[in-house]
Amino acid sequence: MAPAPAADDADAVCAAVLAEPTVPVTAPWTASLSLATLAVFMAFMTPIQILLPLQLEHIDPHDKNAALSLVTGLGALVAVIANPLAGAWSDRTTSRFGRRRPWILGGALAGAAGLAVTASQHTVAGVAVGWCLAQAGLNAMLAGVTTPIADRVPLGQRAQVSGWTGLMQSVGLVLGALVTTLLVTGVLSGYVTLAVLTVALALPFVLRYAEPPLPSELRPAFDARAFARSLWLSPRRHPDFGWAWLTRFLINLGNALGTLYLFYFLADAVHYGDPGTGVLVLTLVYTACAALTAVPVGVLSDRVGRRKGFVVLCALVMAAAALLLALFRTWPSTLAAAAVLGAGYGVYLAVDQALVTQVLPEAADRAKDLGVINIANSGPQVLAPALASPVIAHLGGYTGLYTAAALVILIGGLLVSRIRGVA
Repeated sequence: MAPAPAADDADAVCAAVLAEPTVPVTAPWTASLSLATLAVFMAFMTPIQILLPLQLEHIDPHDKNAALSLVTGLGALVAVIANPLAGAWSDRTTSRFGRRRPWILGGALAGAAGLAVTASQHTVAGVAVGWCLAQAGLNAMLAGVTTPIADRVPLGQRAQVSGWTGLMQSVGLVLGALVTTLLVTGVLSGYVTLAVLTVALALPFVLRYAEPPLPSELRPAFDARAFARSLWLSPRRHPDFGWAWLTRFLINLGNALGTLYLFYFLADAVHYGDPGTGVLVLTLVYTACAALTAVPVGVLSDRVGRRKGFVVLCALVMAAAALLLALFRTWPSTLAAAAVLGAGYGVYLAVDQALVTQVLPEAADRAKDLGVINIANSGPQVLAPALASPVIAHLGGYTGLYTAAALVILIGGLLVSRIRGVA
């Protein structure tokens, strides 16, 4: 009869799954995870920015703005619910392929199917259903791609790796715009291309990099009430997590306020001849400057072992960019603001994600807790339009809007000082 597994073996299995990582990850590992992250954000952002507006304009040209608000609002609501739920189930997954890879691949396939369904619709209701299906799948994938940094990357590499993966948010927007405007034409082909790329870019990480499976004995028995309660994290019991969530929410809200109405700002305030092209140029400048700061600042943050000071720095830089937009109405000043905002956001992308992974309450709940944190990314996208419109109408127009953005970003940056457990 074979001997029973030793207690030391069980401890080793537990440590491999839940302990803080100590083995550095390789450049190919980081590149593969970055590609999977790029897939998520390209599939998220390109429909919102390009494909959905074109599709809904064709379906309902008279009420296209209301239709777009309805579709994207419902999609954001699904995202807020799906991300932490998928994360919680990922934490409990005992597949021999690990906890994250099944959700990355399954989410990619479901998200691609949702994009295909959206492409085939000819009513606003149909588009809303398809986009909600896509959001559910893509948020399951997002839960899978955000957690490997906490699972596998040691603290000394975490901001550097976060810089690469965080940069994919901006790169995804630019690359998706280029693919759907230059390489393919038409709404249907745009959706299909995104669906194929979503799965294809996920495969290198899913197929190449194994992860230790969660032993079934480490998975707690399922209790529906306990599971539902676990989705709420009390700021009183976990104050560092609460302050990190609020910091992220406010900085993202300020960034959303600063970028939401750039098209109309160029047309109405700057009087730029082709505001559509102008927004594309600003987006390219913003992304290039984010790329210049994200990884170098991540490396520096890892080297000095500090996070909060860099978050304050990014808030100051981003607020300065918002004030440039508030005070000046010229194309050169707007270009400068895009560059400064991108540089500040690059710092944020690297350091904030690393900081967040250091305030997670329980190692066994990393994906679920990161899903809760990700609400601070999607929530501002819903709230920003509701806040921006009355500010522009009643509180000083674009000057009031960009001043408000600067104040919100500054408050978010200053609140990071309330986090006690991270330097």
